[in-house]
Amino acid sequence: QVQLVESGGGLVQAGGSLRLSCAASGGTSSNYAMGWFRQAPGKEHEFVAAITWSSSMAYITDSVKGRFTISRDNTKNTVYLQMNRLKPEDTAVYYCAASRSRLSRRNYDYDYWGQGTQVTVPS
Repeated sequence: QVQLVESGGGLVQAGGSLRLSCAASGGTSSNYAMGWFRQAPGKEHEFVAAITWSSSMAYITDSVKGRFTISRDNTKNTVYLQMNRLKPEDTAVYYCAASRSRLSRRNYDYDYWGQGTQVTVPS
C-alpha cells in the first residue's frame, strides 16, 4: 500500500509560481508512474501531468504546457509539479496519484491517490 501526501499549495497572485510536492511512502513507489490531476469547483477531474518511474517520459496537458513541469526524485520518493505563470483558471485542488501499471492521462489507471492540496490564484 502506497501513501501519498501532497504539499506546497496556497494562495498566489496571477503570474506567480508554486511548487507542489508529493511524498510517497510504503510499497515500491519509486517503480510507479506518477501523475498530477486537478479539480476545480464545479468541474470534472482533469489530468495535468505524469511521469514514468525513470523520468524517461512525461505527459503534460496542453493548457499548462510551457508553464508547468513535472519531475521526480526517487531517492526522496517525491514527485514535484513546478507551476509558473499561474493563472486564475489554474485554481483547483491538485491531487497526486501513483500507477503500478503505466504512464497514463486517465485517472482510472492510477491505483493510489493523495488527499489533495489547494491552489488558489485570484482573478
